[in-house]
Amino acid sequence: MPKPILIILHQEHSTPGRVGRAMVELGFGLDVRRPRFGDPLPPTLRDHEGAIIFGGPMSANDNDDFIRREIDWISVPLKEDKPFLGICLGAQMCARALGGRVFPHPAGQAEIGYYPIRPTPAGLAVVDSWPDQVYEWHREGFDLPDGAELLAEGDMFEVQAFRYQRSYALQFHPDVTHAMIHRWTTRGYERLAMPGAKPLASHFADRAVYDYSARNWLSRFLDRWIATAG
Repeated sequence: MPKPILIILHQEHSTPGRVGRAMVELGFGLDVRRPRFGDPLPPTLRDHEGAIIFGGPMSANDNDDFIRREIDWISVPLKEDKPFLGICLGAQMCARALGGRVFPHPAGQAEIGYYPIRPTPAGLAVVDSWPDQVYEWHREGFDLPDGAELLAEGDMFEVQAFRYQRSYALQFHPDVTHAMIHRWTTRGYERLAMPGAKPLASHFADRAVYDYSARNWLSRFLDRWIATAG
């Protein structure tokens, strides 16, 4: 029986969404931790197959104790050569842990909604078909850390995905479900007015167009990611 996947969330009612469901379908249990609310992070991943840090409205540049602890903790999967996945905020934390810079768009732009990405040859070697557009919800991006391999790029924020050894960082949200889009666009409605953000209706209209390929991509990506476990 496989060991569980460590799931790190940042809001009281956050869920691992489609990524969590996919991992359960692959036969893995989920060990959900919320360090922001006092849950400890394990000093080793000996009892886990891998770890995923999800997104949140915070910044990887914040000085909150849990932010610093999570960034420092990423050294555990790196040192133990365990599969690690960072999504949005988790990807930015991974970039920081690897010495990269996390920064706002120079023109104050945000990616909130569906936006095009382009896989690199290295990205196509991981999954040979990527969605034309992916769901985003962020106003900061990150540099490609030294030694990392660029997997996908975008227009507004250049680095959309990278790999470093067994660690992957995705600026976009393959975890998002229809219910999550409803929740985010309701609770974060004011962010839809930010420069570059997509209008509310397009979040759902674009989902009808792009979600099928995003779902297929995620299934194949997670197969590849967790295949490095062991």
